[in-house]
Amino acid sequence: MRHAIRATALAVILHVAGVPTSAISAADGRIAGQVRDAQERPLAEAHVTLRSGDGRSAGEAISAADGAFAFTGLAPGTYVVLAERTGFEAASAAVTLSAVQGQAVDIVMTVKPMLVIEVTARKLDVARNDISPRIGASVYDIDRRAIETSPQGANAPFNQVLLQAPGVAQDSFGQLHVRGDHANLQYRINGILLPEGISGFGQTLDPRFAASADLITGALPAQYGYRTAGVIDVKTKNGAFDQGGEIGVYGGAYRTLQPSFEALGRADTLNYYVDGSYLQDDRGIEPPTSARSPIHDHTQQDKAFVYLSDVIDPDTRISLIQGNSIAKFQIPNNPGQPTQFALAGAGSFDSSLVNENQTERDHYGVVALQKSYADADLQVALFSRYSSILFTPDPVADLLFNGVATRVRREALANGIQGDGSYHVSGHHTVRAGVFVSGENGRADNSASVFPAAGGAQSSNVPFAIVDNSERFGWLGGIYVQDEWRITPDLTINYGARFDAMDEFIRAHQLSPRVNAVYRVTESTTLHGGVSRYFTPPPLELIAPKSISKFVNTTNAPNSLVDDPVRPERSTYYDVGVTRKLTPAIQLGLDGYYKRSRDLLDEGQFGQALVFSPFNYHTGKVYGLEATAAYREGDVSAYANLAYSHAYGRNIVSSQFQFDPAEIAFVAENFVHLDHDQRYTASAGAAYSMDGTVFSIDGIYASGLRRGFANTGHMPDYTQINLGVSHGFATQAFGNLVARFDVLNVFDEKYEIRDGTGIGVGAPQFGIRRALFAGLSKTF
Repeated sequence: MRHAIRATALAVILHVAGVPTSAISAADGRIAGQVRDAQERPLAEAHVTLRSGDGRSAGEAISAADGAFAFTGLAPGTYVVLAERTGFEAASAAVTLSAVQGQAVDIVMTVKPMLVIEVTARKLDVARNDISPRIGASVYDIDRRAIETSPQGANAPFNQVLLQAPGVAQDSFGQLHVRGDHANLQYRINGILLPEGISGFGQTLDPRFAASADLITGALPAQYGYRTAGVIDVKTKNGAFDQGGEIGVYGGAYRTLQPSFEALGRADTLNYYVDGSYLQDDRGIEPPTSARSPIHDHTQQDKAFVYLSDVIDPDTRISLIQGNSIAKFQIPNNPGQPTQFALAGAGSFDSSLVNENQTERDHYGVVALQKSYADADLQVALFSRYSSILFTPDPVADLLFNGVATRVRREALANGIQGDGSYHVSGHHTVRAGVFVSGENGRADNSASVFPAAGGAQSSNVPFAIVDNSERFGWLGGIYVQDEWRITPDLTINYGARFDAMDEFIRAHQLSPRVNAVYRVTESTTLHGGVSRYFTPPPLELIAPKSISKFVNTTNAPNSLVDDPVRPERSTYYDVGVTRKLTPAIQLGLDGYYKRSRDLLDEGQFGQALVFSPFNYHTGKVYGLEATAAYREGDVSAYANLAYSHAYGRNIVSSQFQFDPAEIAFVAENFVHLDHDQRYTASAGAAYSMDGTVFSIDGIYASGLRRGFANTGHMPDYTQINLGVSHGFATQAFGNLVARFDVLNVFDEKYEIRDGTGIGVGAPQFGIRRALFAGLSKTF
């Protein structure tokens, strides 16, 4: 409309200026031309209008497939040609027609800026994904619909969302185990590796900002290093494709209150996404009893996330990612526990009144530059992450119950660079390469109060202090190169290698060859498989060398003085699987894996602070099977997964002072189950949408984690079923609203995740009791 007014105004100006106007009734002249875009490509179906010098309409036409248009029967004079087309800025041109010949005029139209940004952003997203393919790996996609249509939706913790994937076992403190590994997970945001933070039990990432979250497991291609049990690749929401936002509040059981907001949009070439949430409830950590109301278990958690992306030109984009998480936890109490030690000036103590607390902070930032050429794509990112944990003891209670009260502070600051690129050599070969370098400074400050002891027994009721601080800077780096070879349209092989080196508490390196293949047997059946060597360094931020000799002859004496350094795990991983589409709506999958390890890494909780410390088994083996099924058609979606797994280790060869000598001796001669080994793990869910209402159900089944001496027993099995319903509706006063109601553990099953026994296992933890939640949100 704006350009039509301009064209009319131009014609009127020409008329006022005395330029001769046309006399259409006596005309036989011709104006013809072509409509093109800025790349000189013809534009069909453009609406072309001709106006005379006095602003009157002199004809209309629609451009042909080659962009051509023509007006005939025109008198001499000056005219304005106006072209309009959806998705393009209107364009106009003035032309003077003489009495002796016709005139040619070409109209060049430019794409509307917002459409340019959207098209460019999608093109660059495709290029970014092409840099890091998943050829031969097992990939489970949790898209936005799967997140929003599950009970709790985006209000659920991120670890609960990942339980939808096969082979993911639930543990206490928000931990997850994928395919029999302890932790060993890496998180990527838009393809960029997020440096590890100090693991506690807060959830740093918020599913609210995820457009999708893919779990990538199996024999991974060479671009994936370091944490290899599973790669959680999160694609963020993007203001280039959507505008608006949401504000809402969610709450219910355990005095839960969770307000949140998100906003996304674009301004010229810049697009943005921002979200923030606050959570407080009285069940921050799994409690040590099955009571419906945990004691001293309050939590407050703040999260914020920002994504900015600016399209510099059609082939270049710069992005900024910034996230913050601050979480405060009370450590839940177990009532009725007897004191074990005597403290001068203190008598009996009610264990329900212990006051231990932990604060966790996590801040990360990434700046990424992406560039695409004709046959090459490149992304380079600078990243930084700071994380800390502060555990504050109850000075009196901890001495009475544990014989030690330790204030623990851990800090880690990591900075680095990651670069990945791909080059399409030909129609059959795509070469990819990359580099990763990270420097990390880890600091541990421990201030402990202990009692003197003789022969293992307390010898005085007067405590004294021991300060045990340490600091370490370490380097981690790697390079990789690989070739995607499309042998036939149905067979692709990806082969390559990566070289990794670390200089932390020890120096080590490894060359890791990898090969993966995908074969499409039929249009509906695909086989994949691969073999990968892995080099998994221990997490520097979790290693706190302890001057164990300081604690000899105290009530916190080590089990021994043997403290060999933690080593990197070296393993070979085999994976093979098949997927089959029974119908366009139904897909089935079956996957088998086997991993053999030297210096297998595991982690345990040792001491009062809920911080995990790594250690090694000399030899390890993990193997299992996964079966998956998914259905999606129209308003109905459903999934079901069943996993069978074994995970074993033999001979503890690092940090030995933390273990019971009898267990050390037993494990030295026998393969034992890892404490997180769970024989059967299952998950399932379904959702149905009807007239703005979404009904959902999901659940998990677990045969139980390990327990007892040397993990020789296992916890009882359990099942948890959850229900949810949400409804969207429009109101005159408040606009579009969404209300939801969720019930967790519908059948109120009392189940225990841990009982406090097993190698490296801390206090008991129980699962959630039946809990009701409700929420209301407004979209804009």
